[in-house]
Amino acid sequence: MEATTILPLSLDQLPEERWATVTDVAMPADSADRVLVLRLLELGFVPGEQVRVVREGRQNGGPLAVRVGHTTFALRPHEAAFIHVTPAS
Repeated sequence: MEATTILPLSLDQLPEERWATVTDVAMPADSADRVLVLRLLELGFVPGEQVRVVREGRQNGGPLAVRVGHTTFALRPHEAAFIHVTPAS
């Protein structure tokens, strides 16, 4: 039997209620987005941290409720896309 390889994906693509581990946080070229990414790192979205999408926004492109540590944050899909994760197997 072959082992299944789980590929990293961005946090905005993670299904609801699925745990994952942050593997990387992309550093964009745009200065406004760089400030945003630095804030995400300060909030705890760092490599090795466990995260999960608690709830997706009702509207397409709505905010995501994301749990990291003992705190839940609302992230826009654009913000969550900078965070790369590997889903738990």
